[in-house]
Amino acid sequence: MKKIFILACIVIVTIGLLYALTHYIKMDGFSFAFALNFLLMACVLTFTETLKSPLNSSYFSEKSWEKKGKIYESLGINIYRKLLVKIGWEKLNKKSKPVEKNTEALTNLYYRTKQDELGHLMIMLIVLGFTVFVAYKFGILRSLWLLALNILLNIYPIFLQRYNRPRIARAVILSRRR
Repeated sequence: MKKIFILACIVIVTIGLLYALTHYIKMDGFSFAFALNFLLMACVLTFTETLKSPLNSSYFSEKSWEKKGKIYESLGINIYRKLLVKIGWEKLNKKSKPVEKNTEALTNLYYRTKQDELGHLMIMLIVLGFTVFVAYKFGILRSLWLLALNILLNIYPIFLQRYNRPRIARAVILSRRR
């Protein structure tokens, strides 16, 4: 019951923060799109960390159409990975969440890919709603910042988690055999 109350409070605070954001920043510019994404990242991270669900849904399983990541490679996931290294995200991420070479650490990393994917999926859907609203209210051109940042900050990270998870699963299996 306490967990549900905390999750409800997180949702209510997020709605309040979104209202404040829409009230103080014009919705049709880069600053709004940027602030919206990072506000939602903080709120969704808090939500998923509190939720601590086992995330056993079949949604997180590798699908046959993903063809061992070939679809993501054709969509430029390796370029996106290089971009993350260039801007320092990988170094920052590894510093806060170091990857050890033991089964427990790999299993935790596997779970984190699911958690991160769920978070980016939630954010993507919320930002998509704002994108449609801005396109309707202000025109399609005014919604392009929302669309572009949604692709860079949410869709490609989802692709990255789906690309990495099967590789981590194989590493977990190999680690358990040792």
